[in-house]
Amino acid sequence: MKKIIVGVLLSAALFSITALHAATPEEAAMIANAAERGSTSSQVLLAVLYANGDGGKEKNDKLAAYWFERAAEGGNPYAQQKLGDLYEAGRGVPLNLKVAADWREKAARRGNVDAQAKLGKMYLEGRGVDKDYRQAESWLNRAAVEGSGEAQFLLGKMYHLGIGVERNREIAGNWLAKAAAHSYDDAAKLLHLLESFGLHVEEGFYQRLPDLHKLAADGDAEAQYQLAVRYESGAYGIDKEPNQALYWFRRAADSGHVMAMKSLAHIYRDGLDGVQPDREIAAAWADKARSAAK
Repeated sequence: MKKIIVGVLLSAALFSITALHAATPEEAAMIANAAERGSTSSQVLLAVLYANGDGGKEKNDKLAAYWFERAAEGGNPYAQQKLGDLYEAGRGVPLNLKVAADWREKAARRGNVDAQAKLGKMYLEGRGVDKDYRQAESWLNRAAVEGSGEAQFLLGKMYHLGIGVERNREIAGNWLAKAAAHSYDDAAKLLHLLESFGLHVEEGFYQRLPDLHKLAADGDAEAQYQLAVRYESGAYGIDKEPNQALYWFRRAADSGHVMAMKSLAHIYRDGLDGVQPDREIAAAWADKARSAAK
């Protein structure tokens, strides 16, 4: 039975990292054995156990870094991104921003959204890499399209201030509105400033709640998604209502909205909006999102 449990964990590694906080010492030992045999998924899970001090393991940043590096060298993008984080913070490895950027670029090129956003920020600030606004805009845009609130905020700020791009308050407002809808407070503050100038941004973000409800009820997937993010984040002055958020995310996902599918995968992976964590449902929605995006 234990082998079956661990097998499920390993096959869903990217969607079950947080679930391993309850790993037993016996399960951790099985993961360690698989990691020693070269399983990159197992190496990632073992690294997480050492990073968090779970599964009977004492918290050990050096061993976490060691196993993340083993998995990263095997091509695992999650491990590559986490290794970048460790080198940026100097946890378990010497602080080295250049090495952090190198690992993040590997992960970013493999589609890791977190790495794309962080790499874009490094190019924007010239940390670990030469300052390069073109590269910054490119990586931030890729992450922003996939729903990264930080990337959306930084892109909005670039267009608002004209940093490396032609100043465009309408584009700035659209990205800031998306970031604000994800509860990115700095974006909401800057968006409020733009509003004070009478800026008109993407219509969907400023439609009144009753209008959005009507469109959503009529089957408009984007309106359904916008309702969901408003109810989830409390954006635009409405009360947070997790049940309503979950309902409209499902409606939008069933209507084919890719970001809604990704949101559901995230919700079920981490147990948000009042649902119990469920790796199988999370993985199913993530698979649907990948298929729909092709």
